[in-house]
Amino acid sequence: MDSVEESPNFLRPGHAACAGCGLAVAMKLVLQAMGQRTIAVIVPSCEGAIGGVYPNTSYGVPTIHSAFEIAAPTAAGIANGLKIQGKSDIQVVAFAGDGGTFDIGLQALSGAAMNNEDFIYVCLDNEAYMNTGIQVSSATPSYAWTGTTPEGNPRRKKNIMEIMAAHYNPYSATATIGFPRDLQQKIVKAKRIRGTKFIHMLTPCPTGWRASPDASPELSILAVETNVFPLFEVEDGKRYRINHEPRRLPVQQYLLKQGRFRHLKEEQIKHIQLDVDAEWEQLRHKATRFMDKTKRR
Repeated sequence: MDSVEESPNFLRPGHAACAGCGLAVAMKLVLQAMGQRTIAVIVPSCEGAIGGVYPNTSYGVPTIHSAFEIAAPTAAGIANGLKIQGKSDIQVVAFAGDGGTFDIGLQALSGAAMNNEDFIYVCLDNEAYMNTGIQVSSATPSYAWTGTTPEGNPRRKKNIMEIMAAHYNPYSATATIGFPRDLQQKIVKAKRIRGTKFIHMLTPCPTGWRASPDASPELSILAVETNVFPLFEVEDGKRYRINHEPRRLPVQQYLLKQGRFRHLKEEQIKHIQLDVDAEWEQLRHKATRFMDKTKRR
C-alpha cells in the first residue's frame, strides 16, 4: 500500500462538493488507488457537479460524462476501445450514485456484468437522490426521512451485493471512507482482476442525512461497527469473505446521530436491529461455509 499512499491525488482542490461530503472523499481515495493510467466515467449526479463547470475540472484523469443510466456500458465501450488499441495498462472506472445504480442504471449494469466487461464500477451510495432534492431511492434505509418520504421510508433497502453476486461477476466488495486502507486495498485488488468488478461504497451525505459536516468519517465507522454496512467481498458470486469483524454496537448508536432517523420510535429501532442481525447471520453463514470448504481442500 506504500505506493498508493505516496501517489498524487486526482480529485484536486477547488472541487464543488459540500462540506463533509463522503462522496468526494471516496472518489479521492478511489482515484488515488487507481493511479494516473485511468479513464473515469461519471454521470449527472453529485460527482458531475463536484467536478466543476466546463472548461474547468477538478478531476486529474481523463473523465467522460455519460448519461445518468449508462455508466456501465460507457465504461465497457471505453475498455473495449482500449483493448482494440492494445492499451492494456489503462484502467477504466465508472462512478455512479445509488439512484444511477440501484434504480435507473440497474439494467445497463446487469447487461455489462453478464458480459463480464472489463472495468471497475463504484456505486457511491448516499442512500437517496441527493443532487436533486433528497428524494427516496431503493437504497434508502427503512424508516429514513427523505423529501418524498417525510414520515420515513416504508420499504427496506435493496440488497445490491446479492444482485451482483447473482451475476457471478469475478469480484464485488463493500467499502466506506471510515476504513480507507480497506477501501484502497480493494481497489488495488480489483485492478488485478479481469472482468466486471463492483464496489459498493457507503458515502455519508451531511445534507441528506441531516448530520454535522464533520461527522461523515464517524458515521462510516459506526455503520460498519453496528453491522448496518458490513465490510466483505464476494468472488465469482459464491466465495464470501468478511474483511472486518465488527464490534456489533447497537444500531441506535448509528441511527440517532442522523436527523433523518430522529423521528424513530423504539419499536422501529428494534425492527431495524432485528433486520440487521438477521442479515449479518446470513452473511456470516456464507463466509463460514466458504472457509470450511477451503479448510477441507
